[in-house]
Amino acid sequence: MKTVFVRQERCVGCRHCEVACAIEHSKGKGLLSTIQEETKSYPRIFVEVIDNYLKFPNRCRHCDPAPCMQVCPTGSLYRDEQTGSVLIDYLKCIGCAVCAMACPFGIIQFQKIQKYEMNREVNAKCDNCIGRLEEGRIPACAEACKTSALEFGEANDLIRIARTDFTSRMITSRGSETEVPVIPENIRAFQKVMEKLASLS
Repeated sequence: MKTVFVRQERCVGCRHCEVACAIEHSKGKGLLSTIQEETKSYPRIFVEVIDNYLKFPNRCRHCDPAPCMQVCPTGSLYRDEQTGSVLIDYLKCIGCAVCAMACPFGIIQFQKIQKYEMNREVNAKCDNCIGRLEEGRIPACAEACKTSALEFGEANDLIRIARTDFTSRMITSRGSETEVPVIPENIRAFQKVMEKLASLS
């Protein structure tokens, strides 16, 4: 199962993922054209920042089983068998928000969809950039992330890498001379600046 894995400790809160997501779901697929479009394209990933500049890029996990799919009264949510992504038939969505109430991660938002020129808001959750996946590309958010806070790949492979990094840090903290993958200095410096700014407000 492929997924976008979040390495929260690497996120600097730059929101490039949000911009890339909005552009990917726009009609023009370009930064300037996206800004100028009448029906705005909004991101489907959300970088939430809380106290002391703690941040987390939150997006759909395409759960299986997916609570949003289970409660949808119109059957507008379905799973793409090829990629495992939870997708939406926008024409079936009635905007009742039951899916949003059931989502354990609070990532479902409602907005107008450009593709159908709809005059109402519908569930516009992350679609895992299904068009890009079908072309053999990775989701726009993961491609845009320059700190590797968002990595796309096989879930168990990404989990193993994260676990190995954690284990290496634990061993090193006990005095071993094992070389440890660390957060790059420029990311740590940026995080310190943002934490300082957050503490001033």
